[in-house]
Amino acid sequence: MKLRIKGNSLRFRVSRSELGRFLAGEVIRETSRFAPEPEATLTYQLSSVEQGPAVQVQYTTRTIAVILSRQQALDWSSENEVGVYTTLDIGSAGTLEVVVEKDFACLDRSEADNTDTFANPLDGATC
Repeated sequence: MKLRIKGNSLRFRVSRSELGRFLAGEVIRETSRFAPEPEATLTYQLSSVEQGPAVQVQYTTRTIAVILSRQQALDWSSENEVGVYTTLDIGSAGTLEVVVEKDFACLDRSEADNTDTFANPLDGATC
């Protein structure tokens, strides 16, 4: 899973195999390490719950968690759905844009970069 952060926005890009594991109930988790100290990490994860809001975000020390309702996860997994896009109210801090997308193959990079991605719907199109 890939993470992109810019200002008050989060974007998770999920590979084909990660989506399969996620739909089977697994929490998809990655950790980035920034120094040798054990606490110098940032973990980001995607999980689902049976009931609850379509999209939630929780932040605890060094962990960002995006949580989708089971129904939202199932809707997103359909062949025609690219991603989940929402804006969450975070009180006095404003809003947080949250995007969870299927990781599509790049059209202009090597095959190694496209391992375990979804077929790009624009494959064959010219820029």
